[in-house]
Amino acid sequence: MITNVGVKSVKLITIFIFFCSSNILGQYHNYGKITFERKTNLLKKYKDKSRMMRFVNEENKIKIDKFELLFNDTSSVFRPIQQVDEGRMGWLTTKNYYYQYLQENTQFIILGLFGQNVYLKDSLPQRKWKITNSTRNISGYKCRKALYEKNDTTRIYAWYASELTTSIGPEGYCGLPGVILGLATEDGGIVYFAKSIEFTKPKQEELTPDVGKNKVFTIQKLKYKIEKDYGNTPWGKGMFDDLFRWL
Repeated sequence: MITNVGVKSVKLITIFIFFCSSNILGQYHNYGKITFERKTNLLKKYKDKSRMMRFVNEENKIKIDKFELLFNDTSSVFRPIQQVDEGRMGWLTTKNYYYQYLQENTQFIILGLFGQNVYLKDSLPQRKWKITNSTRNISGYKCRKALYEKNDTTRIYAWYASELTTSIGPEGYCGLPGVILGLATEDGGIVYFAKSIEFTKPKQEELTPDVGKNKVFTIQKLKYKIEKDYGNTPWGKGMFDDLFRWL
């Protein structure tokens, strides 16, 4: 037999357990490792380059690459996960490294160009985001959709999780109130989505690029050099667009 006092005690315990469970499920995190899958529609990417059609067809048009985003409350690195089974299709998509340092307002980027690494250091980008009321679930998190209009013809969509509090994302994208778990071009030709999230703290050496004695450009200086060296070639514009798609 449960007395009135006993019923009240059971209710209090139930409320306490519910509160603790909700608190755990809704916990905020400012560090972790997120694994991303990028799907690139090669037919859309190379639609104006007939010479590429000998490599790409309906059967292999979707190329999947994997990346990981390691972060804490002030720093992050977005980097490719090496895939040994890519074969001759590997060069058809870019695999760049993005380091971000929020307190210093700086970023360090390693771009792959003609089989060589090009090193960039610059300030963090200042993008004007339009946050919408649209949401979707990504890897168990309710993410809000945001829109960035890069120029008159280019729009980028992002979905961020406010429970992951560091303002970072794939391909160096940042500036939203949470980690970006989804990123896509307007035509859906390139799409990133988080596939798994682990709450492990990255080591400091993982967040520090190995520059060595290599020359380091700013984004603007590299753009100028590429336009000057390759701007008049038939493939120069395509290379330029591919390298600076996210910058």
